[in-house]
Amino acid sequence: MTTQVMLADETVSISEFRKKPQIYFTDHPIAVLSNNRTAGYIVGAEAFEAMLAIIQQSQQGETFPGRFQPSASRMRSITQKAESLLMTRSKKQLQTFTE
Repeated sequence: MTTQVMLADETVSISEFRKKPQIYFTDHPIAVLSNNRTAGYIVGAEAFEAMLAIIQQSQQGETFPGRFQPSASRMRSITQKAESLLMTRSKKQLQTFTE
């Protein structure tokens, strides 16, 4: 049995999509299935424009809100590594440290 990544919480068959496509252009992605496999994704104009804006910002080096949510164990690992790095730096190196 093969598995497939589904990048949407909602799905519609391609035959149902063809009957009334306008109802599927929403603010969230909808996967269009053909033979129970993802053929593509549908999003409304507002969601598509927002995605393009984020892509353009990232290409221009601009910042945008992120969703950094590491697990507790991953956060401990990150802080331990940071502590180790800071403790092994000279005073001169620490003078140039910025956050």
